[in-house]
Amino acid sequence: MTFVLLIAGIDLSVGAIMFLAVAVMSIYVPDATPVTGFLTCLAVGIAFGAVNAVVITWVRIAAFIATLSALFIGRGIALYITETRMAFMNMDILSLGRLAYLGIPWAIWVFAAVFLVAFVTLRSTPFGRQLYAIGENRSAALKAGINVNAIQFAVYVISGACAGIAGFVSITQVGAASATFGLEKEFAAIAAAVLGGTSLFGGRGGVVGTVFGAVLIQTAYSGLVIINANPYIYPLVTASIIFVAVFVDSQRVRILETINRRTIRVEEA
Repeated sequence: MTFVLLIAGIDLSVGAIMFLAVAVMSIYVPDATPVTGFLTCLAVGIAFGAVNAVVITWVRIAAFIATLSALFIGRGIALYITETRMAFMNMDILSLGRLAYLGIPWAIWVFAAVFLVAFVTLRSTPFGRQLYAIGENRSAALKAGINVNAIQFAVYVISGACAGIAGFVSITQVGAASATFGLEKEFAAIAAAVLGGTSLFGGRGGVVGTVFGAVLIQTAYSGLVIINANPYIYPLVTASIIFVAVFVDSQRVRILETINRRTIRVEEA
Protein backbone atom coordinates (compact mmCIF):
# COMPACT_ATOMS: atom_id res chain seq x y z
CA MET A 1 0.00 0.00 0.00
CA THR A 2 2.90 2.35 0.69
CA PHE A 3 4.17 1.92 -2.86
CA VAL A 4 0.71 2.66 -4.27
CA LEU A 5 0.19 5.76 -2.14
CA LEU A 6 3.62 7.11 -3.05
CA ILE A 7 2.43 7.64 -6.64
CA ALA A 8 -0.85 9.16 -5.37
CA GLY A 9 -2.77 5.97 -6.17
CA ILE A 10 -5.07 3.78 -4.11
CA ASP A 11 -5.76 0.04 -3.94
CA LEU A 12 -9.01 -1.03 -2.28
CA SER A 13 -8.81 -4.63 -3.50
CA VAL A 14 -6.10 -6.10 -1.25
CA GLY A 15 -8.51 -7.79 1.15
CA ALA A 16 -10.36 -9.41 -1.75
CA ILE A 17 -7.05 -10.58 -3.23
CA MET A 18 -6.16 -12.21 0.08
CA PHE A 19 -9.44 -14.14 0.09
CA LEU A 20 -9.24 -15.08 -3.58
CA ALA A 21 -5.66 -16.33 -3.25
CA VAL A 22 -6.43 -18.73 -0.40
CA ALA A 23 -9.69 -19.79 -2.05
CA VAL A 24 -7.86 -20.76 -5.25
CA MET A 25 -5.23 -22.63 -3.24
CA SER A 26 -7.86 -24.50 -1.22
CA ILE A 27 -10.03 -25.53 -4.19
CA TYR A 28 -7.55 -26.07 -7.01
CA VAL A 29 -4.39 -27.05 -5.09
CA PRO A 30 -5.84 -28.98 -2.13
CA ASP A 31 -2.65 -31.01 -1.56
CA ALA A 32 -0.35 -28.00 -1.76
CA THR A 33 2.97 -28.09 0.02
CA PRO A 34 4.13 -24.93 1.79
CA VAL A 35 6.17 -23.99 -1.29
CA THR A 36 3.46 -24.63 -3.87
CA GLY A 37 0.87 -23.00 -1.63
CA PHE A 38 3.00 -19.90 -1.25
CA LEU A 39 3.66 -19.72 -4.99
CA THR A 40 -0.04 -20.21 -5.76
CA CYS A 41 -1.10 -17.32 -3.53
CA LEU A 42 1.70 -15.18 -4.89
CA ALA A 43 0.71 -15.95 -8.49
CA VAL A 44 -2.95 -15.12 -7.83
CA GLY A 45 -1.94 -11.83 -6.21
CA ILE A 46 0.34 -10.90 -9.10
CA ALA A 47 -2.32 -11.80 -11.69
CA PHE A 48 -5.04 -9.79 -9.96
CA GLY A 49 -2.68 -6.87 -9.40
CA ALA A 50 -1.78 -6.95 -13.09
CA VAL A 51 -5.47 -6.76 -14.02
CA ASN A 52 -5.85 -3.72 -11.76
CA ALA A 53 -2.76 -2.19 -13.34
CA VAL A 54 -4.03 -2.67 -16.91
CA VAL A 55 -7.42 -1.14 -16.08
CA ILE A 56 -5.85 1.85 -14.32
CA THR A 57 -2.85 2.43 -16.59
CA TRP A 58 -4.12 1.73 -20.09
CA VAL A 59 -7.93 1.72 -19.83
CA ARG A 60 -7.47 4.87 -17.73
CA ILE A 61 -10.18 4.26 -15.18
CA ALA A 62 -9.61 6.10 -11.91
CA ALA A 63 -7.75 3.94 -9.39
CA PHE A 64 -10.44 4.40 -6.75
CA ILE A 65 -13.21 3.16 -9.05
CA ALA A 66 -11.13 0.37 -10.61
CA THR A 67 -9.94 -1.11 -7.33
CA LEU A 68 -13.31 -0.65 -5.65
CA SER A 69 -14.85 -2.69 -8.46
CA ALA A 70 -12.02 -5.22 -8.13
CA LEU A 71 -12.84 -5.55 -4.43
CA PHE A 72 -16.34 -6.81 -5.17
CA ILE A 73 -15.31 -8.83 -8.23
CA GLY A 74 -12.47 -10.60 -6.41
CA ARG A 75 -14.56 -11.41 -3.37
CA GLY A 76 -17.42 -12.53 -5.61
CA ILE A 77 -15.16 -14.90 -7.54
CA ALA A 78 -13.79 -16.32 -4.29
CA LEU A 79 -17.31 -16.90 -2.94
CA TYR A 80 -18.30 -18.55 -6.22
CA ILE A 81 -15.43 -21.04 -6.35
CA THR A 82 -15.83 -21.92 -2.66
CA GLU A 83 -19.63 -22.00 -2.96
CA THR A 84 -19.68 -19.71 0.12
CA ARG A 85 -18.32 -22.55 2.26
CA MET A 86 -15.28 -22.51 4.52
CA ALA A 87 -11.99 -23.03 2.67
CA PHE A 88 -9.93 -25.45 4.74
CA MET A 89 -6.19 -26.01 4.42
CA ASN A 90 -4.27 -29.30 4.59
CA MET A 91 -1.98 -30.20 7.48
CA ASP A 92 1.21 -29.23 5.62
CA ILE A 93 -0.04 -25.65 5.34
CA LEU A 94 -1.38 -25.56 8.88
CA SER A 95 1.96 -26.79 10.25
CA LEU A 96 3.52 -23.50 9.18
CA GLY A 97 1.53 -21.74 11.88
CA ARG A 98 3.69 -23.49 14.50
CA LEU A 99 6.97 -23.22 12.60
CA ALA A 100 9.73 -21.07 14.09
CA TYR A 101 13.40 -20.45 13.41
CA LEU A 102 15.74 -19.27 16.17
CA GLY A 103 12.65 -19.01 18.34
CA ILE A 104 11.02 -16.50 15.99
CA PRO A 105 7.78 -17.45 14.15
CA TRP A 106 8.23 -17.92 10.43
CA ALA A 107 5.63 -15.21 9.72
CA ILE A 108 7.98 -12.65 11.30
CA TRP A 109 10.76 -13.80 8.98
CA VAL A 110 8.45 -13.33 6.00
CA PHE A 111 7.59 -9.85 7.24
CA ALA A 112 11.29 -9.05 7.69
CA ALA A 113 12.09 -10.22 4.16
CA VAL A 114 9.29 -8.18 2.59
CA PHE A 115 10.22 -5.13 4.67
CA LEU A 116 13.90 -5.38 3.74
CA VAL A 117 13.18 -5.68 0.02
CA ALA A 118 10.75 -2.76 0.14
CA PHE A 119 13.12 -0.60 2.19
CA VAL A 120 16.09 -1.18 -0.12
CA THR A 121 13.91 -0.65 -3.20
CA LEU A 122 12.66 2.73 -2.03
CA ARG A 123 15.95 3.98 -0.62
CA SER A 124 18.60 2.63 -2.96
CA THR A 125 17.20 1.96 -6.43
CA PRO A 126 16.23 4.13 -9.42
CA PHE A 127 12.77 2.54 -9.28
CA GLY A 128 12.25 3.87 -5.75
CA ARG A 129 13.39 7.37 -6.68
CA GLN A 130 11.07 7.36 -9.67
CA LEU A 131 8.13 6.51 -7.39
CA TYR A 132 8.76 9.62 -5.34
CA ALA A 133 9.22 11.71 -8.47
CA ILE A 134 5.89 10.58 -9.94
CA GLY A 135 4.06 11.17 -6.69
CA GLU A 136 5.59 14.63 -6.26
CA ASN A 137 4.87 15.84 -9.79
CA ARG A 138 3.56 13.47 -12.45
CA SER A 139 3.92 15.96 -15.29
CA ALA A 140 7.52 16.77 -14.37
CA ALA A 141 8.31 13.04 -14.15
CA LEU A 142 6.97 12.55 -17.69
CA LYS A 143 9.06 15.45 -18.98
CA ALA A 144 12.11 14.00 -17.23
CA GLY A 145 11.75 10.82 -19.29
CA ILE A 146 10.35 8.53 -16.59
CA ASN A 147 8.10 5.77 -17.95
CA VAL A 148 5.16 6.62 -15.70
CA ASN A 149 2.87 3.92 -17.09
CA ALA A 150 5.43 1.17 -16.51
CA ILE A 151 6.09 2.34 -12.95
CA GLN A 152 2.37 2.57 -12.21
CA PHE A 153 1.82 -0.93 -13.61
CA ALA A 154 4.64 -2.32 -11.46
CA VAL A 155 3.28 -0.66 -8.31
CA TYR A 156 -0.14 -2.32 -8.57
CA VAL A 157 1.47 -5.68 -9.33
CA ILE A 158 3.59 -5.27 -6.20
CA SER A 159 0.49 -4.45 -4.18
CA GLY A 160 -1.27 -7.57 -5.49
CA ALA A 161 1.77 -9.73 -4.78
CA CYS A 162 1.99 -8.48 -1.20
CA ALA A 163 -1.73 -9.14 -0.72
CA GLY A 164 -1.24 -12.71 -1.96
CA ILE A 165 1.61 -13.22 0.49
CA ALA A 166 -0.49 -11.73 3.29
CA GLY A 167 -3.32 -14.13 2.48
CA PHE A 168 -1.00 -17.11 2.66
CA VAL A 169 0.54 -16.02 5.97
CA SER A 170 -2.88 -15.34 7.48
CA ILE A 171 -4.38 -18.68 6.43
CA THR A 172 -1.54 -20.60 8.08
CA GLN A 173 -2.49 -18.94 11.35
CA VAL A 174 -6.29 -19.22 11.23
CA GLY A 175 -6.52 -22.56 9.38
CA ALA A 176 -9.64 -21.84 7.32
CA ALA A 177 -11.08 -18.97 5.32
CA SER A 178 -14.70 -17.92 5.68
CA ALA A 179 -16.59 -15.34 3.63
CA THR A 180 -15.15 -12.59 5.84
CA PHE A 181 -11.51 -13.56 5.36
CA GLY A 182 -9.49 -10.44 4.54
CA LEU A 183 -12.56 -8.25 4.94
CA GLU A 184 -11.68 -4.53 5.26
CA LYS A 185 -7.95 -5.25 5.44
CA GLU A 186 -7.42 -2.61 2.76
CA PHE A 187 -8.56 0.08 5.19
CA ALA A 188 -6.16 -1.12 7.86
CA ALA A 189 -3.35 -1.06 5.30
CA ILE A 190 -4.20 2.47 4.20
CA ALA A 191 -4.46 3.62 7.81
CA ALA A 192 -1.09 2.09 8.67
CA ALA A 193 0.62 3.77 5.74
CA VAL A 194 -0.96 7.17 6.32
CA LEU A 195 -0.30 7.08 10.05
CA GLY A 196 3.29 6.22 9.25
CA GLY A 197 3.72 9.43 7.29
CA THR A 198 2.89 8.33 3.75
CA SER A 199 0.92 11.07 2.03
CA LEU A 200 -2.30 10.27 0.18
CA PHE A 201 -1.24 12.95 -2.27
CA GLY A 202 1.94 11.08 -3.17
CA GLY A 203 5.65 11.80 -3.04
CA ARG A 204 6.27 11.39 0.68
CA GLY A 205 6.57 8.43 3.04
CA GLY A 206 8.34 5.12 3.49
CA VAL A 207 7.96 1.60 4.77
CA VAL A 208 9.61 2.32 8.13
CA GLY A 209 6.79 4.67 9.04
CA THR A 210 4.24 2.19 7.74
CA VAL A 211 5.51 -0.43 10.17
CA PHE A 212 4.99 1.98 13.08
CA GLY A 213 1.54 2.79 11.73
CA ALA A 214 0.65 -0.90 11.56
CA VAL A 215 1.83 -1.39 15.14
CA LEU A 216 -0.30 1.56 16.24
CA ILE A 217 -3.39 0.14 14.49
CA GLN A 218 -2.86 -3.27 16.06
CA THR A 219 -2.31 -1.67 19.46
CA ALA A 220 -5.66 0.09 19.11
CA TYR A 221 -7.35 -3.20 18.23
CA SER A 222 -5.67 -4.95 21.15
CA GLY A 223 -6.85 -2.19 23.47
CA LEU A 224 -10.42 -2.64 22.25
CA VAL A 225 -10.17 -6.36 22.98
CA ILE A 226 -8.76 -5.74 26.45
CA ILE A 227 -11.60 -3.39 27.38
CA ASN A 228 -14.08 -5.86 25.88
CA ALA A 229 -15.43 -3.33 23.41
CA ASN A 230 -18.19 -4.20 20.96
CA PRO A 231 -16.54 -5.80 17.87
CA TYR A 232 -18.86 -3.83 15.61
CA ILE A 233 -17.12 -0.57 16.52
CA TYR A 234 -13.72 -1.79 15.29
CA PRO A 235 -14.34 -0.47 11.73
CA LEU A 236 -15.44 2.84 13.22
CA VAL A 237 -12.16 3.10 15.09
CA THR A 238 -10.19 2.38 11.91
CA ALA A 239 -12.25 4.89 9.94
CA SER A 240 -11.73 7.55 12.61
CA ILE A 241 -7.98 6.98 12.60
CA ILE A 242 -7.87 7.27 8.80
CA PHE A 243 -9.96 10.46 8.89
CA VAL A 244 -7.73 12.13 11.46
CA ALA A 245 -4.56 11.10 9.63
CA VAL A 246 -5.85 12.32 6.26
CA PHE A 247 -7.08 15.59 7.77
CA VAL A 248 -3.70 16.28 9.38
CA ASP A 249 -1.89 15.41 6.16
CA SER A 250 -4.14 17.65 4.04
CA GLN A 251 -3.60 20.54 6.44
CA ARG A 252 0.16 19.98 6.29
CA VAL A 253 0.06 20.11 2.49
CA ARG A 254 -2.04 23.29 2.54
CA ILE A 255 0.32 25.00 4.97
CA LEU A 256 3.40 24.03 2.93
CA GLU A 257 1.78 25.31 -0.25
CA THR A 258 1.05 28.61 1.47
CA ILE A 259 4.60 28.94 2.78
CA ASN A 260 6.19 28.05 -0.57
CA ARG A 261 3.86 30.18 -2.68
CA ARG A 262 5.80 32.74 -4.65
CA THR A 263 4.82 36.36 -4.33
CA ILE A 264 5.41 38.96 -7.00
CA ARG A 265 6.46 42.35 -5.77
CA VAL A 266 5.56 45.31 -7.93
CA GLU A 267 7.83 48.25 -7.27
CA GLU A 268 6.70 51.75 -8.08
CA ALA A 269 8.60 53.46 -10.86
